[in-house]
Amino acid sequence: MYIQISEWLETEILNGNLVTHDKVYSQYQLADMFTINPATAAKGLNRLADEEILYKKRGLGMFVSVKAEEIILNRRKSLRLQQLIDDLVIEAKHVHVELEELIEMIKEADQKLKG
Repeated sequence: MYIQISEWLETEILNGNLVTHDKVYSQYQLADMFTINPATAAKGLNRLADEEILYKKRGLGMFVSVKAEEIILNRRKSLRLQQLIDDLVIEAKHVHVELEELIEMIKEADQKLKG
């Protein structure tokens, strides 16, 4: 559940609902919103702090970092592309397409997109 909390906060940042230096919801607010244990909410917040998406101000709470959006976008892009590549390679193996042929298919697709 803490991963869902952190992903929800990331989406709030990407959607512009939380911007640089905005104070984010406290663990208790998140616990009330999602009907979860405050410790679980805190774990989601700490995950984002560990990734430098949020930063802590002692006694004040958590805030959106300057590079939050960039960090989220880069991670999501790399994870999404890696998943697509993994799926593509698995499918190629299922239909007996060799790596060289797959690379050529990717190059051809790139050429089609270029014009």
